[in-house]
Amino acid sequence: MCVACRQKLPRLLWPFCQKCGKPESSGFLCSTCWGQKTDIDGIRSVFRFEGAVRQAVHELKYHNLKAISSCLAELMANYLKDYPLRGEVLVPVPLHPRRLRERGYNQSNLLAGELGKLIALPVIDDSLCRLRDSLPQARTVTIEERKKNVKKAFDCGDEEMNGKSIILIDDVCTSGATLEACAVALKAVGAISVWGLTFAREI
Repeated sequence: MCVACRQKLPRLLWPFCQKCGKPESSGFLCSTCWGQKTDIDGIRSVFRFEGAVRQAVHELKYHNLKAISSCLAELMANYLKDYPLRGEVLVPVPLHPRRLRERGYNQSNLLAGELGKLIALPVIDDSLCRLRDSLPQARTVTIEERKKNVKKAFDCGDEEMNGKSIILIDDVCTSGATLEACAVALKAVGAISVWGLTFAREI
């Protein structure tokens, strides 16, 4: 991705909701997050999921352009310089084994691996697992449907996460339901904090 195109990408800048990361003029909590208890400590996304950002994610996710992951991870690393997150390990959102076999790779794992090199954090990609092959979140309509779609879809049986501050890595945040379901599983085994970081966010 050339410098000119990078400068035109639709960045998600302050002010945004302190919990879900969506644009919010107050800079505090949006109406959706106000009074809502969640296991995810917060979600941050670098760009809006539109235009060249959407195209880049689709190339990575569906057209086998794995090489672009280093470019996207670099943009995520640059974002963390302005908006640092608490975390000592990176954990990619896992795919169900069947979908992993079909695609041949997990795009979130690629992003986490490249990002880990840039910000000097280890990646743990074998602790969190996906139990149910639920529908892609983009195929659901309401927030409630998305929550139900991923409820109890993840599990973590690894005590290595006990006492850890974790940054969850994914390509796109649709409603935050997937990241929340992952956070539930991670905190069930003793994770201290779980933040979500995605390359893009649907607004």
